[in-house]
Amino acid sequence: MALKQVSSNKCFEGFQKVFEHDSAELKCKMKFGIYLPPKAETRRCPVLYWLSGLTCTEQNFITKAGFQQAAAEHGLIVVAPDTSPRGCNIEGEEESWDFGTGAGFYVDATEDPWKTNYRMYSYVKDELPKLINANFPTDPERMSVFGHSMGGHGALILALKNPGKYKSVSAFAPICNPIQCQWGKKALGGYLGSDTSKWEAYDATQLVKSYPDSHLDILIDQGKDDQFLSAGQLLPDNFIAACTERKIPVIFRLQQAGYDHSYFFIATFINDHIKHHAKYLNA
Repeated sequence: MALKQVSSNKCFEGFQKVFEHDSAELKCKMKFGIYLPPKAETRRCPVLYWLSGLTCTEQNFITKAGFQQAAAEHGLIVVAPDTSPRGCNIEGEEESWDFGTGAGFYVDATEDPWKTNYRMYSYVKDELPKLINANFPTDPERMSVFGHSMGGHGALILALKNPGKYKSVSAFAPICNPIQCQWGKKALGGYLGSDTSKWEAYDATQLVKSYPDSHLDILIDQGKDDQFLSAGQLLPDNFIAACTERKIPVIFRLQQAGYDHSYFFIATFINDHIKHHAKYLNA
């Protein structure tokens, strides 16, 4: 798969780049951001995948989160894909901000007309890592995942559905129990159909109940004044209760009043997450 470089900017002695490629899984052109730390010039580095939230592209994280300095210090390659297929000319894909374009929800759709293109789960799990490992100086055995909101949901389900694949997982304000919230019901119903039993395969709170062992340390940061927390979209308490029951270690930090759902919140605590992953990636 050929890569086309869209942009390249030197940053903390490394490079923040954006590439475009033709995705076989999604059947459209896709972009991703990739930060290459200075250590990548001389050795293979671990890879940390970031999954963004609703309405985001590959740009939000790389321009707003301020992760590059910590990634450079720890020698981490950081990859940030887009959040959905683009320009597929599917009827209804542009009608709402929380479904369709910018809202792939990291699932493999099974319903028409979405099932041909909306396969973000397989794209992030399989196609993108193969592409990254084939074109950049990565250590394929050292890979972790984190994300925000819809992307926090994506990070949690990837780690829980693939034991041992990711060395660590963390999330900012993740959608923890999508089968119980309006965002999740809309997206999972649209992509997967009306059989709610199929939704459980993409719900972190459900998945953790059958996770085979406790070898997964999870870090979650949640802002106390997050408007979507109070609206019942995120439901972290349900996830924490399920983890506690299964004795799966989860560090849940409810950050003080004033912190919301924005990238200002993410930027405040991003270094803690980079350090969390660096520890497990032996970076």
